[in-house]
Amino acid sequence: MADTQEHLVRSFDQQLKRLRNFLTEMGGIVENQVALAATAILDRDASAATRAVDSDPNVDALEHEAEQFVVGLLALRQPMAGDLRQIVAALKISGELERIGDYATNVAKRSIVLAQFTLPAPLIGLGNMARLVQEQLKTIIDAIGDGDTEKAISVWRSDEAVDDLYNALFRELITYMMEDPRNITPCTHLLFIAKNLERIGDHATNIAEMVYYAATGEVLPEARPKGHQNAAYAVVRPKD
Repeated sequence: MADTQEHLVRSFDQQLKRLRNFLTEMGGIVENQVALAATAILDRDASAATRAVDSDPNVDALEHEAEQFVVGLLALRQPMAGDLRQIVAALKISGELERIGDYATNVAKRSIVLAQFTLPAPLIGLGNMARLVQEQLKTIIDAIGDGDTEKAISVWRSDEAVDDLYNALFRELITYMMEDPRNITPCTHLLFIAKNLERIGDHATNIAEMVYYAATGEVLPEARPKGHQNAAYAVVRPKD
């Protein structure tokens, strides 16, 4: 979302830069939240879980500050064309980042509960999913600062891989639950954790679409690449 030309009023350039700084600061906190949540679940690290949860109010505060800043820009500058796209996209992106922080917080909280149970198998699939989602998030946060459309497209395309990992993990966890009723509770938590990671990937992809639109004025195809879905997928899909 980087601005390619200076405005006649230099203070407007400074305000647009400040707006981008809001997003990159939010993105950095959220990226760390997701990393901590992944560590909490994969390493059973309660300290990492606590730090992820404690970071959430900072994200909420930054989103509110960014929202107020955007309202002021719209009222005072009355931007048009590319400037308007950047400002509106920034407002939407801040909301997407806030939701990612919420999902990371939820993963961290469930990891604390999950630590009380014996798991039926190593968390290999969940680990792969967490790493891919973290890569998505890092790439799109980098793209926000410089309006990198190539990075945005790469994140948009990677959504299919995340969906495929989620569906494979869903089937695996359901199998464990059917084999032994004692697995039902821990596997249910793992299902929700996997769904939260999948939703983080979806929000990263939403941001990719916004970054691309803000930079080009064009929209990516409406039909986003998606993994193969099955009937079970819809059963555990929580309301956003």
